Amino acid sequence: MKILDRYILITFLRTFFSVFIIFMFIFVLQGVWLYITELAGKDLDISVTAKFILYYMPKLIPLVVPLTILLSSIMVFGNFAENYEFAAMKSTGISLQRAMRSLSVFIVGLAIATFFFANNVIPWGEYNFYNLRRNIAKVKPALAIAEGQFNEIGNINIKVDKKSGDRDQFLEQVIIHEKTSNRSGNYKVIIAEKGELKSSEDSNILQLELINGNYYEEIVDRDTRKNIKKPHVKSYFDTYTINVDLEILSTEDVDDMNFSGKASMLNVNGLNKTIDSLKIKQKEDYDALATTLYNRSTYSALGFNIKPNENDSIYDGNDILQLYNIGSKIQILNLAINSANSTSQIIDSNTNNLELKETRLNKHVIALQDKFVLAIACIVLFFVGAPLGALIRKGGLGLPMVIAIVLFLTYHFLGIFAKNSAEKGSFSPIIGAWLSTGIMLPLSIYLTSRATNDKGVFQFDALMVPFKRLFSAKKLQLSESDTKSYNYYSRYSIEELVAVVKKQDEFDIDKKPKEIALHNLLNRPISLEALQSEGLEIPDKIFKAKTFLKDFNDYSKTSLVSFCIGGILMILHFVFKNNKLPQIAEASLSLSIIAFVFFVIYLVVNTIYYSKFYNAIDLKEKKINPIWVLLSIPFYPVKHLYLKGKTAQDFYLSCIQKIK
Repeated sequence: MKILDRYILITFLRTFFSVFIIFMFIFVLQGVWLYITELAGKDLDISVTAKFILYYMPKLIPLVVPLTILLSSIMVFGNFAENYEFAAMKSTGISLQRAMRSLSVFIVGLAIATFFFANNVIPWGEYNFYNLRRNIAKVKPALAIAEGQFNEIGNINIKVDKKSGDRDQFLEQVIIHEKTSNRSGNYKVIIAEKGELKSSEDSNILQLELINGNYYEEIVDRDTRKNIKKPHVKSYFDTYTINVDLEILSTEDVDDMNFSGKASMLNVNGLNKTIDSLKIKQKEDYDALATTLYNRSTYSALGFNIKPNENDSIYDGNDILQLYNIGSKIQILNLAINSANSTSQIIDSNTNNLELKETRLNKHVIALQDKFVLAIACIVLFFVGAPLGALIRKGGLGLPMVIAIVLFLTYHFLGIFAKNSAEKGSFSPIIGAWLSTGIMLPLSIYLTSRATNDKGVFQFDALMVPFKRLFSAKKLQLSESDTKSYNYYSRYSIEELVAVVKKQDEFDIDKKPKEIALHNLLNRPISLEALQSEGLEIPDKIFKAKTFLKDFNDYSKTSLVSFCIGGILMILHFVFKNNKLPQIAEASLSLSIIAFVFFVIYLVVNTIYYSKFYNAIDLKEKKINPIWVLLSIPFYPVKHLYLKGKTAQDFYLSCIQKIK
């Protein structure tokens, strides 16, 4: 390995491991913070708490490693550019790609390592972390109740808003869903203002005493027609005690691992097998549903009991019921209605179940793709950060930190939104897993290309120059030789330039000296009145045109302000209306109408001054068409900018032609 490659690699590794340790520490604190309050003071061994943190750390790698690569590459290459080390490299013929060669090899190796880590270590950590939490909850039932979420303890699901006491035994705002052994679902609901956990170390019973609450139980009859009325039992209680048998739970070991059903706990082989099984089961479910719908339609038996009339002379080819008598028609219609209702009920009852299975399948597909996405993301984000650092020419933890966090948050949130939508079936889960990385890939290619060619991050000239030309006043266009003359005249005083203009005879063929001298005068901070006092002949029409132009610009600016105020108030009207604030919405609408009335008044006035201006400079043909005025009202801000530049240009050209 050459000295340069070794130097760049060592510099990058120092920054990489420093940033990695810092980010890992921050993310561990942030992630475990939700759990550490539940672990502290619960008589758990230090080894259990250490295992808890150890098992949690691997799941942070998909967040920490890409962010570390992005920030480290920006910092290192930004520092190289800021200290002119890249300039020294380029002076010796070393390009950016050559400087990135050793790091590229390291990043590819790191990407391969992250794939194996994601395939083996992360599932191991997820498996142990989930089972450890599950077993801790069984060993310490009070620990299983986390604030603000439903928690399963024995045969109940419990949610509390707040816990207090030295053992967190006092509960506030308790909601309980109690399970029954003979049917699945939440049919018993208990709501209480307060509760208390009462249990002793030598007792196998966990007592939950509820105070001041309501008991609700939904009654499900075997006859489904009676369930339409939703029968239920509801009662009020002062105190209510629930006993949970913990005899089985007391034998649990926190190291017992017996659950492995989550997608994040599986490696590539396990995910492939599970995905194949889920697809086969999904196909079987759809086939079973199709068979059930076909059988419930009684299509195969439709022609056995109902016969059409032998005399079908009244059948006109439109209504097939004309072939049957009244009794048969009623029978057919009743059969169709019952079949449709039955089919609708079957579809409704199977929709949620099929959607849940589809979501589970999508989650497994996304989990499989994430293992490959993590490896590719490391490479892509390196080729985003390295050229970006070379372009911004800033090292350290200031600007690089801001840019890295913004880019990573964009990348991360795009991934979250895409995966959430893909899980629900909005689009392919494969696209959802790869979308954020796919968006970053063109950016990496673009930035690497820009850095290689020593260009800035963005060039807006091709986009902004046409707009500047459209909305700015166009001055006299000078050729290369005339530009030299203009620069020569720039050294003249005002008196000397006036002399050049007055010396020009009207019979002279070459008018350029006069135009260039006037061009120089008009671009200096001197008024027309001052030029007239210096001896130039300025027609009265020019002074009138200048006055009309000033009035036009003033009224046009006032029209623009009125238009913007009216538009903003109109938008606020709909906002307040949608937020059910009718009085404020009506006030906004009234003020918006008033603003638009003023806009119309000032629009008419500035249109009049526009016509007067062009009459003064003898360009009467450039008057405004009323139809064009009406059609351009929605785009008035653009029209304002355009006319402001156009009138200034025409006034300037008129001065060049008429001043002597």
